[in-house]
Amino acid sequence: MGGKGEQEAEPVTPAGRFFLQPKGQNIIHCVVGLMHPIDIEATKREIKNTLLKHPRFCSLLIRDKHGRELWKRTQVEIDNHVIFPDLSGLEEAEPAELGSEEELINRYLADLAVSSPLDETKPLWEIHILQAQRCCVLRIHHALGDGISLMSLFLASCRRAGQPDRPPSFPLPKPSPVRSVKEKLRRMVMVVWLTILYSLEFVLYSLWVKDPETAISGGAGVELWPRKVATARFSLEDMKLVKKAVGGTVNDVLFGVVTSGLARYLEMRTPRKSSKASPISGLALVNTRLRPGLQDLSLMLKQGSKTRWGNQMGYVVLPIDVQQKDPTDPLEYLRKAKAMLDRKKLSLEARFSYKMGSLVMSLFGPKIATWINYRIISRTTFTISNVAGPQEETMFAGNPIRFLRATSTSIPHALTMHMVSYMGSAEMQILVAKDIIPDPGFLAKCFQDALLEMKDASSAALQTPQHLGIAQS
Repeated sequence: MGGKGEQEAEPVTPAGRFFLQPKGQNIIHCVVGLMHPIDIEATKREIKNTLLKHPRFCSLLIRDKHGRELWKRTQVEIDNHVIFPDLSGLEEAEPAELGSEEELINRYLADLAVSSPLDETKPLWEIHILQAQRCCVLRIHHALGDGISLMSLFLASCRRAGQPDRPPSFPLPKPSPVRSVKEKLRRMVMVVWLTILYSLEFVLYSLWVKDPETAISGGAGVELWPRKVATARFSLEDMKLVKKAVGGTVNDVLFGVVTSGLARYLEMRTPRKSSKASPISGLALVNTRLRPGLQDLSLMLKQGSKTRWGNQMGYVVLPIDVQQKDPTDPLEYLRKAKAMLDRKKLSLEARFSYKMGSLVMSLFGPKIATWINYRIISRTTFTISNVAGPQEETMFAGNPIRFLRATSTSIPHALTMHMVSYMGSAEMQILVAKDIIPDPGFLAKCFQDALLEMKDASSAALQTPQHLGIAQS
């Protein structure tokens, strides 16, 4: 490679370099279900008008003589990125498990999770067209950006149904409450204390702390094991009703549901050990940008903007206790989850993990940074993320969207959960190592049943005189 080529190339960010290491490789799968048969030419035009205007989607990954990764602009042949997979092999492989269109899509995603790296001779993205299932799978290397960046870019290529000149709206963050000086001082002290406490906990996981072994534990090497995928569906109205009963957020409800669902599942898999169950922990991927949620793409690409494109996320360790003191109270798990998350939200743990990763990358290089990250993942039990999508009906290439889902390639966890909300519902893709969790469909049902029980308990709680009095005051 000549000097001119090196000058034109742009260095990959430290976080991007992490995802290019053998143990850090990760591909995001955004699954878009459409209402009508897919118009291939219209889809290609939309890609050219949006995705290909972003430099990362028209850049090759190259390496200089020192082995440092760079992005170099190239001419994109879009037909090389549009894939029409043959699913007949999936139907023949396990016909007993393929009772519906959804199961076929999930089986295809499970295969992609362990067997199909992206070709580095072209920009690191593809779109797989499953025409019979009216479904597209956007495969995008994590080095190009995090889930917030990529979902924001995808939605920039969409339009509101019935309003083709308007993009989907973004959920607006709630304004911060007005606090007195005393409250601000108390809050600042708590932020400092909890940041120190949880940052130390994060470091300990990289050294010797490890979750106890359970029926859902993964570990080093599990990222290579065969996968299964199942989908859990939730009503956002149900989640909002439940959050109202405890004064929480949708994320609080999601984590309460996951805790309750895992307790149910572990009780079924290891009933004799349930009374001695130890706390386990997961890793949540948290956006570290100043503005929460999905981003305005024009701001992300603006020079000097604080709302930056790329991998701007940190990890938060989320401990959960699957013990239940009162089996008759479905909201117990939710209250414990909310109390824990309230403390986590006050801390700067996510920013610490992001900055620490960048520092280790700069001082010791990507191999050491990747080794530490891999070690932390291997010593926890699951991964969870949540991205809020548009709440109105949205079109891609003029075709109304039925559902939005997301998953990724494998990591050392045996259980990975990614939830995306769209148009009043939320769908969570549950990616599992099938030799450890052979029945992800049952696990999905455990989560769904947990929410329904919390909904019934919340409806009853909101009718109590105490809640009615608060509503009237």
